[in-house]
Amino acid sequence: MNATTTAHRSQGGTGVGHVSPMQPLRWIARAWDDLTAMPGASLRYGVVVTLGGWLIFAFGDHPFFVAAAVTVFLLVGPILSTGLCELSRRRSQDAYADFESSLEALGRNRDGLLHFAGTLLAIGAVWTVLSTLMLATMLGNAAPSVELAMWQDVFAMLSAEQLQAYTLVGGALAMLVFALSVVTVPMLVDRGDMTAKTAMRQSVRVFFANLPSMVVWAASIALLTAIGFATMLVAMILIFPLLGHASWHAYQDLAASR
Repeated sequence: MNATTTAHRSQGGTGVGHVSPMQPLRWIARAWDDLTAMPGASLRYGVVVTLGGWLIFAFGDHPFFVAAAVTVFLLVGPILSTGLCELSRRRSQDAYADFESSLEALGRNRDGLLHFAGTLLAIGAVWTVLSTLMLATMLGNAAPSVELAMWQDVFAMLSAEQLQAYTLVGGALAMLVFALSVVTVPMLVDRGDMTAKTAMRQSVRVFFANLPSMVVWAASIALLTAIGFATMLVAMILIFPLLGHASWHAYQDLAASR
């Protein structure tokens, strides 16, 4: 435990770390060390995310595809980061780490990861329904056809107030996902007997115990993701593995056993 991190034991026997607001920047710095130490394995995950994003981008202007895209990323993003957390875990133990060995994490706590993925999928389904209803209400009874929307920006049809309402609802659900997943995936990777329910509960504890640092961490994720999208996802080849590795180091400071 470093000087910027303190911890106490929760009732479940898991340490809840308390970190300074600037600690997320150190997580990113440590993640960079991991990425540069294992570039081949790490960047493979970034390539997968970028290729998948390009496929979704082809249909990104239609409201129903936008909702579906958010659902897919809610489910796939954290699960893909499983392998990156495993790479960081192995490096921290001076164990051999490559892309193939990183996949072993998927089998170590399969039930926990599947339960967590199911939870994210359920939240994504709620967002799909809400966004579809909101856009149908905002745009009228007849949403634009898929063919038309593929060539025109649907969101250009919304007023500033409508777009703000749509963004607020999506932001609230995104914050819920963030609180549930701050340390959940690395915890499930690290502890084969950990249930998803316990890991998500611990993640929420960590979130509320470290609100200032969580604001910085969420803002860092949002900024890096925005850079990724601004480059048509090319930068995500680097950014996604960087964030995946950083989530392991966040877990080490915030919720690892002490």
